[in-house]
Amino acid sequence: MIAQYPCEERDGSRLLVLHREAGKIEHRRFSDIDEYIAPNDALVLNDTKVFPARLMGLTADGKKVELLLLRQDGEFWRALAKPSSRLKEGVRIEFGNGRLYCEVVDAQSEQKLLRFSKNGTLMEIISEIGQVPLPPYIKREAAILDNERYQTVYAKNDGAVAAPTAGLHFTGALIDKIRAKGAQVVYVTLHVGYGTFKPVRDEDITKHIMHEEYYEVSDEAATNLNKVKSRGGRILAVGTTSCRVLEAVSSLYPIPYTLYPKAGYTDLFIYSGYKFKFTDALLTNFHLPKTTLLMLVCAFAGRDVIRRAYEEAVKEKYRFYSYGDAMLIL
Repeated sequence: MIAQYPCEERDGSRLLVLHREAGKIEHRRFSDIDEYIAPNDALVLNDTKVFPARLMGLTADGKKVELLLLRQDGEFWRALAKPSSRLKEGVRIEFGNGRLYCEVVDAQSEQKLLRFSKNGTLMEIISEIGQVPLPPYIKREAAILDNERYQTVYAKNDGAVAAPTAGLHFTGALIDKIRAKGAQVVYVTLHVGYGTFKPVRDEDITKHIMHEEYYEVSDEAATNLNKVKSRGGRILAVGTTSCRVLEAVSSLYPIPYTLYPKAGYTDLFIYSGYKFKFTDALLTNFHLPKTTLLMLVCAFAGRDVIRRAYEEAVKEKYRFYSYGDAMLIL
């Protein structure tokens, strides 16, 4: 049931609509989502852009190494490596027939610290020789179609190593249709990184450490969302990443139900017991077990309610994970 390819049309995927309080479930098409958005509401989209963070290289002795670049850290980059054992301090790796090199500065932790040397601008070279970083449960190599489809139509700010997948279902026409109803369409940024998809391995989930991810909320976004809140409209977060931005920023200030312009890093981990401060409705895909994504969704709707919804999705043969179908939680 794990989707290996995207739906032929972005908004042609299925939509499970979950009404939290009543426990009611509806089965719709994603193109119907505008019927659940009122003129007073706001749709919050994460406009991060996935960069081709997967690099295939060779060590000096000709052994293959695969890197997943995670984030820049001053003059260095942090990355995951496969096989990790081939990255020792001082090892030099070549990419793109000599267009790019890196030296391993620190190999002690899971995230390796690298220093790049290049002939040209680093991000331009990466965009030419890198590959789309498809998740490991997609059991195929990245294809040309992924350059477009593993990216939202409103992607703008480079920096993500994974797509905010709930947003993959939207077309420009569908967003325009929602705007035409009078609803606000507001953009925030969270560069999806290792913190979002790292599995939770501790039996005591409170011991799980989230890696920080960069976010931005503009003055315009904060102003528009506060207006929607003040007049009683709902804030519909598209994806767990948009939700985390809203909750992280609203948690920083003492005034409830208020958002402020802010940029920085967040390691907010939302799990059962968390009191949501700004998010009223959530659009999300179906997530892997033992992930912070699933835990956030359970915190939002209730674990038993989500379990029943997933059982229904399995029964109705919904498509799962990044390229799969969506769930709207009201």
